[in-house]
Amino acid sequence: MAINLSKGQKVSLTKDNPGLKNILVGLGWDVNAFDSGAAFDLDASAFLAGANGKCPTEKEFIFYGNLEHASGAVKHMGDNLTGDGEGDDEQIKVDLSLIPSNIEKVAFTVTIYDAEGRRQNFGQVSNAYIRIVDEMTGTEIVHFDLGEDFSIETAVVVGELYKNNGEWKFNAIGSGFQGGLKALCAHYGIDAE
Repeated sequence: MAINLSKGQKVSLTKDNPGLKNILVGLGWDVNAFDSGAAFDLDASAFLAGANGKCPTEKEFIFYGNLEHASGAVKHMGDNLTGDGEGDDEQIKVDLSLIPSNIEKVAFTVTIYDAEGRRQNFGQVSNAYIRIVDEMTGTEIVHFDLGEDFSIETAVVVGELYKNNGEWKFNAIGSGFQGGLKALCAHYGIDAE
């Protein structure tokens, strides 16, 4: 039975699942019908950050242009250009046992591609969620519906895995950013040029 989280809630993933190693992070969303006329392309990304909250190098930024971390710990399963259909729109696989020791958190984000040019924002997106699935059993462990009405934001930090006293935990964040991917990259210490 999945734990449904609300914003700001934290839950341990490995305490009740001590053998947990391979997880699937599914992100999904729907686009409201009255949108701007241009196609919506939402992109899921992962930032692998150290104790200071920053990525050590740009190689710790996993997205449609860099699908796999060198350690093999984080793999993006590919870009979905439309978000059509039921279920997860994009998925990221994480092997907790391979996450490098200098990485203390993995933040999962969703951004709107070319939001400024297409005059789009998260106010036009609904039913956005993140879920964490134990890949060995196929069991959904955690589910977090963003639910909030964003209006001007073009990027959202949905949630993060983080290490605490040797346990992996999940924090439901749901905080929006203006300035899209560039603002997120700056937040995690990456030059987005």
